[in-house]
Amino acid sequence: MSDIAETMAEPPSKKSPRSILPGIFAFAPNRDTLGATAYFVVGEVQNILIDCPLWQDDYRDFIQSKGGVKQLIITHRGSIGKQVKQIQEDLNCEVIIQEQEAYLLPEVNVTSFSDNLSINDEFELIWTPGHSPGSSCVYWKQQGGILFTGRHLLAKSVTEVAPIYTAKTFHWWRQLNSIDKLRDRFNFETLKYIIPGANTGYLRGQGYIDDAYSKLQTLDLDELKQAN
Repeated sequence: MSDIAETMAEPPSKKSPRSILPGIFAFAPNRDTLGATAYFVVGEVQNILIDCPLWQDDYRDFIQSKGGVKQLIITHRGSIGKQVKQIQEDLNCEVIIQEQEAYLLPEVNVTSFSDNLSINDEFELIWTPGHSPGSSCVYWKQQGGILFTGRHLLAKSVTEVAPIYTAKTFHWWRQLNSIDKLRDRFNFETLKYIIPGANTGYLRGQGYIDDAYSKLQTLDLDELKQAN
């Protein structure tokens, strides 16, 4: 076989996770979770994986090269990938999901939580129902405060974030009430960035929404309630 033929026979190269902020790496959108974006976070105390990338050896090796992960956190049922069990086995990690959606992973050893769960001094899980019954956000205290919102809050542009009503929305008013919960939980000093788990193309490569708490404050929830 010629060199050209051998090159053509090789599988296409795979992209490494992309750094979007110090210690935060975004994976390519996962077709198995309708284009959701998963994140690998390298913390000071431990590392975590947020939602499910399309699992492959390159990603496993990349994560292991950075020290592995202790937990895989799934923010909502739509981000449950087809290979959760394989990810758990390959990384020897705990899988965490809100209790109302834990039943969707019968073959996986799952840790569930109700309203909140503090993993350590760095990471906190916050139940924000509405998009789905067990939708939740992941808060990282570093860099002024970073909130990974799954599909609870999505980008509309590089500077705009909002809840998005879809045909799969579980309960729209509960979703809006969950935004109030986040407003009460945080302030301008504790929430600087929002990193959504989908619609990331609107971020035009930036990967995050800056000045996050003020973006939450500008949302008109009464108007949104009337819109749907």
